[in-house]
Amino acid sequence: MNIFIINPNSDPEMTQVIRQKAQNFASGDFEVECQRVTEAPSFIETYEDEIKSAPGMIKRLRENESYFHAFIVACHCDPNLDLLKEISTKPVLGIGEASMKIATLLGHRFSILSTTPHSIPNKEALVRKYHLQDSLASIRVPGKEKRQNQSRDSYLHAARKAMKEDGAEVIVLGCAGMTDLDKFLEKNTGVPVLDGVVCGLMIAAGLAKYNTSISKIRRYRGKSGF
Repeated sequence: MNIFIINPNSDPEMTQVIRQKAQNFASGDFEVECQRVTEAPSFIETYEDEIKSAPGMIKRLRENESYFHAFIVACHCDPNLDLLKEISTKPVLGIGEASMKIATLLGHRFSILSTTPHSIPNKEALVRKYHLQDSLASIRVPGKEKRQNQSRDSYLHAARKAMKEDGAEVIVLGCAGMTDLDKFLEKNTGVPVLDGVVCGLMIAAGLAKYNTSISKIRRYRGKSGF
């Protein structure tokens, strides 16, 4: 089994972090490839960023669809996910979609740890899109410091506040770049902490093994329609 991960941004360091996490999880059970969209911005933060990343995402999916059994979009805002689901015959998962839906299986309510206050409305909209608003406890951003200065301890503090003040029972990491925080936070909070890349791989591998994919008769119509 082969799974292709698309990093919608152009950051090579983040791509390597995602690739390493994915390969560690796959642990030889299946093959994982991760590529960045070199034509895209270095970070997907705005709707304009999402649109700029779309052509490169489409290109990578179409160039690799014949070999890979499933695709994952490794950005927690799930940019252009519906587009890729529509044009692919293979399972396509977003790490935001996967992590939040798995969170509902592990606890009554979940909180998302995000990187910037600017990202909060987008995540609120994404939660509503997936009909998970009743399961969302909060979206927490660690302090007001800039993203590059945020420490592991600042995320731990935000997670603990989400648990104590918001009633969160599960923590969802709201960025692919946080992939090294899951077990650190889980050890220090005592609750499940979900990395989206791993969640995406869990579902994508299961769908591929089950040999099933996305329905194309209504929302994601194929060329022939229904």
